[in-house]
Amino acid sequence: MDAARKGEAALSASNYEEAIQHFTDALKSNPAAVKYYINRATAYQRTQKYQEALVDAEIAVVLAHKRATRELIKDAQFRRAQQLFFLERYADAEYVLEIVRKLDEKEKTLPIWSMKVAKKLQDIPEDDERRKVTVKNVPDVEVPSAPKETATTKRTETPAAAPKPVVPTPANKIKDDWYQSNDTVTVNILAKGAPKDKVTVDFDKDSLSVSFPVEDSSAEYSFNVDPLYAPIDPTQSKFRVTPNKIEITLKKAVQGVKWHKLEGDRTVEATESSKDTIPHHILSGKPAQDSGPAYPTSSKSGVKNWDKLAAEDLDDKDEIEGDETSHFFKKLYSGATSEQQRAMMKSYQESGGTVLSTDWNNVGSKTVVPEPPEGMEARKY
Repeated sequence: MDAARKGEAALSASNYEEAIQHFTDALKSNPAAVKYYINRATAYQRTQKYQEALVDAEIAVVLAHKRATRELIKDAQFRRAQQLFFLERYADAEYVLEIVRKLDEKEKTLPIWSMKVAKKLQDIPEDDERRKVTVKNVPDVEVPSAPKETATTKRTETPAAAPKPVVPTPANKIKDDWYQSNDTVTVNILAKGAPKDKVTVDFDKDSLSVSFPVEDSSAEYSFNVDPLYAPIDPTQSKFRVTPNKIEITLKKAVQGVKWHKLEGDRTVEATESSKDTIPHHILSGKPAQDSGPAYPTSSKSGVKNWDKLAAEDLDDKDEIEGDETSHFFKKLYSGATSEQQRAMMKSYQESGGTVLSTDWNNVGSKTVVPEPPEGMEARKY
């Protein structure tokens, strides 16, 4: 039990001299404790040492004002007023009791002390010195300062405990995880005690390799991802070693590409601005194929490759040999560009031979509707 608690216990047990000694000891280590001065003033008062009690009460008032604590100010002033009463300074006591009333008019014993002071003032002559107020709200007293530390009083600082050594994670228990942001992928190798100066991390645009020796064993840990889910920028990728893990930050080559796993090619979501630079197999999930363009069609047999049809038709000379119309068509067709040839084949076939167009921009994105001669009707067979 510290000195202050011993003093409170002695005060409660009416051991006032003992309480005075304990609070004196407590004030040596904490000379700005308002409550200690109030309690010692109480003990002095109970032993009829009113002048000593007044000194403590006034110091308590000054300290309480410095702390701006209303409750402590009230308690200190009330104890001060009582000492002034016992010292027969009745006008001063009345003045201080009025301060207490303004701070807390519900103070239980305030009316009793006010009546006691009023009765004393009533019984003394008008010109009595005890009727003069000689005090003010905050007394002019010096407050004891904290004692300077000496070789005997200076506390011995307890040295900080040495950090516990990190036990390396066995190679077969090292785990990894990863997460991503819009422009980076972070890989964590959850290995405690990895030797910082022996960790090797190799970045390539489509692969990652990590290796290091496991301390206190002959094992070598390695972590390899080849290929990565999507390309990275090796120059902007980095890593750091902490006591509990190796943190690797991969800079995405294309911002906005969503990785679904670390390894392999999967369909990913990308921003519109990045689609032109993302490999087709990543966006589509299908391998690239060497095939000609397919264009819209209403054919039930599926999408037609008009480049292929045009090439095949150009080689099929028997089909366009014959009358003058065929020769004209052959001449027109052979002199056309590949785009015009596609337009001619598409418009001719889809319209049932009623439309022949060389404008691919006009017919390439729609189904060509038959336009039979006037007086005739187009029918499907």
